[in-house]
Amino acid sequence: MRRLVGRWGILSAFVVVAVALGILAASATAATPVFPDNIVVFPNRDFISAEGFQDRVGQTALVEVTRPGTGVVGSARVVIQAGDLPFEINHPGGVCWGAGTGLNVTPDIVPGDVVSMSFADTTVTSDVTTQDAYVTGVNYVDGSDTFTVVGHIGAGVDPANVEQRIVNPALTATAVARRDVSVAPGPLTASRSGQYQSGLVFAGETFTATYVFLDPAVARIAATGGGERFMSWQVTDAAANRQALTIAEFGELGGPGMGGCPNGPLGSGPRGPSGVTAVNVTSGGGAAIKVDWTPAVAIAGTPAITGYRVSAVAQTVSGGQQVEIGRRISGQATAGTTITGLQSGETYDVYVISVSSVGETFPAIHALAVTDTTAPSLAANPVGGTFATARNVSLTANEANSQIFYTLDGSSPLSEVDQLAAGAVKYTGPIVIAATATLTAVAFDPASNASTLLSETYTIDGNAVVPGAPKVDSSSVGVGSITLAWSIDPAFVVTDYSVLVTDAGGTPSADVAINPIVTADKQLTITGLTEGTAYYATVTAGNANGAGPASSRVGPLRPLGALVANAGPDQRVTRGLAATIVTLNGSGSTSGATYLWEQIGASVADTATVTGANTLNPTFSLPLYRFPATNGARTFRLTVTGGDGTVRTDEMTVTPVAGDVVSVTQALWKTGDFRMAGTGTANGALITVHTGSLAGPVIGTATVTLGAWNLRLRNAAAGASRPASLWIESTVGATAGPITVN
Repeated sequence: MRRLVGRWGILSAFVVVAVALGILAASATAATPVFPDNIVVFPNRDFISAEGFQDRVGQTALVEVTRPGTGVVGSARVVIQAGDLPFEINHPGGVCWGAGTGLNVTPDIVPGDVVSMSFADTTVTSDVTTQDAYVTGVNYVDGSDTFTVVGHIGAGVDPANVEQRIVNPALTATAVARRDVSVAPGPLTASRSGQYQSGLVFAGETFTATYVFLDPAVARIAATGGGERFMSWQVTDAAANRQALTIAEFGELGGPGMGGCPNGPLGSGPRGPSGVTAVNVTSGGGAAIKVDWTPAVAIAGTPAITGYRVSAVAQTVSGGQQVEIGRRISGQATAGTTITGLQSGETYDVYVISVSSVGETFPAIHALAVTDTTAPSLAANPVGGTFATARNVSLTANEANSQIFYTLDGSSPLSEVDQLAAGAVKYTGPIVIAATATLTAVAFDPASNASTLLSETYTIDGNAVVPGAPKVDSSSVGVGSITLAWSIDPAFVVTDYSVLVTDAGGTPSADVAINPIVTADKQLTITGLTEGTAYYATVTAGNANGAGPASSRVGPLRPLGALVANAGPDQRVTRGLAATIVTLNGSGSTSGATYLWEQIGASVADTATVTGANTLNPTFSLPLYRFPATNGARTFRLTVTGGDGTVRTDEMTVTPVAGDVVSVTQALWKTGDFRMAGTGTANGALITVHTGSLAGPVIGTATVTLGAWNLRLRNAAAGASRPASLWIESTVGATAGPITVN
């Protein structure tokens, strides 16, 4: 079979023998798509289309446009559809840029941008680099039978993998009898129709396509009707398929390709700042509001944020007007300002907007000015003490946007109750204390409330300290044995370690000949232990100054016997759009024995049917989510029976994890009409709406499509009164609520 002309005029083929021999491999990680899969980039229209990917039908793909040196400038989640067009982005019938990702901007795709597509079960399935080749103009003299199309071809584009084409439906009514004419690299060559000759030559980074027609009237249609394209691709495979294709369309405009899609980077307002707080303060003896925020970061590929606009709007309305006072602040990194000249006793709404060369944040970020009289608290990590080497000390206040000042000579950072001393240093990051010092610090919250002074003394003396507590990194059990491995801060001088093995009550175990055991290594295997007995262990480090504190206790550690039942580690299983098959793993058990898996306990209403319950690796089906019946963890017991009748058991737990995230963006009710809408990250998931709680009555369902879902009930179905609260659940496991109905 051979498909000569695809939707985009793409020469492609499918060779049955090649597939049978395994020549055409599946899509590789971070590689160009392999036929029959393909991705087509239309940079002028910021439009992406695909072919193939029929082995992924129903799955959700993340498509990202990454600009080298900048980062991700555009993204969307798409559901792979059956048929010739598995997905399109920014084209009628497809999805908008930003669908399901929150990056609500249509990227201005330029040469060098990399378009990648990935799925949840792989890192990167395919990627395509936008080729640096495009038409710059047409040279034509009216009445002539000849014209040229000229353009740019970058050094990184393979001249053998290009074609220039003119697409004009008016040509179908001429002797050409096709909607397009084209030219491949090389000298003038007659077309298949014989109605024209064409040739394509290169000179440095320019190309010239020449067309000579038998009929000057046809030449005029081709030269003046528009539709000039330059097609370039990264790979031509052995079957002549053009893979990773860029189609540059002369004269086409970028930006949103359909209604409702986000603006391009030059038409989108910038992101607003986060963490906005507004606190009533006094400044110069008058009322003021101190506003703080976390600076906004521009979306990759969009103009830089140049500053902020902050306004305080009085809630009192007089004559249809409200007083508004504000500040215009320069600099993206600015994190706050104080608005002065306000009316004492008035309540103000505060609005903060980011500013860039293409506009301002919409809607503005809102905060209500509040009065704060509570002093913040301040903490140091680590606290003072004696240390072998220098310490990095971090200071944290419990109130966001607090400012911290400190000294290291024991003096107060305050000269008066709320005034800074001349020697106070503003805290900007961890403080390195390399010699003995007394750290004294104070924190001011946004309302200028001062914390209690914090004072910590750090003594740095490598000869005066015992080692700190080791950290047990791993513990395991073997036949009649336990094994420990640990680590310790390399700043401490350590000459030996001791391991203490006890029972649950802390009594040293009689099974260990020397208790504690001393070793110079940071790992130890203890043998001769009793099968199934619960052992606990701690590790202590020592040096010439003595022994330090013990590690956290690990256990219970139960040594194995000659017959082992090992049900494997607990599993967290992410739900999918269909029932999920879970495989249990008893491969760590004794081979050649008899096995039995069974679900125990009553944490969920529906008991799983275990397939292959007498094997080491049985399976069961985790059903779609339905509260509460399918939501709990399932515990499975593996029973291993030896040839002599000895029985051992082990248990493990399978915990379902939601495979999606859902939200509610609208919940409205009036007599005879109920509307609810939201978002979901798993297209095809069924959303169920409950009243009162997740266990409450169901009032309706909706399916997530293209990242969104909608539910509308009319007349009696809408109910006789407004629901007090709602909860939603998805068959993929996500929930949300309670939701207030307006």
